[in-house]
Amino acid sequence: MFGSICGGWFPAWFIKKGFETYKARMTAILVIAVILSTVLLAQPLGHLSMWIPIILIGIGCSAYQAWSANIYTTVSDMFLNKAVASVAGIGTMMGGLSGVIISTLAGALPDHYEAFGKLETGYAIVFSYCAVAYALARTIMKILVPKFKPITDL
Repeated sequence: MFGSICGGWFPAWFIKKGFETYKARMTAILVIAVILSTVLLAQPLGHLSMWIPIILIGIGCSAYQAWSANIYTTVSDMFLNKAVASVAGIGTMMGGLSGVIISTLAGALPDHYEAFGKLETGYAIVFSYCAVAYALARTIMKILVPKFKPITDL
């Protein structure tokens, strides 16, 4: 809940500081990606207390909600109203398919490494992916859309 609310507020804060809408959203998405990287600390700090990973994963989940709020709004900024639902639907479908693949791998990696007595390695790979996936996605988006230009020729 916190991430959803702050995810909508965060780019508005940058806009009030004078940023253009696209730059404000991309800056907010970058900061959110950095916040998401805190999940990398969940495993190494887990020996201190079981609550540390729980809190860090909770922060990651909240940051994901903030990310999601901004990605969906970016679509409505870039496309005509008549195309927003289709573009968001295509993105959601791809996210769902990716989720199936990632969930399968996230379950298989610890199982695979547990057979070698290295269960922690499987989890380290999963958490590492979670930590960098959003920064990677933002980088890809910035490469594909280096400057904001509404898509009007549909």
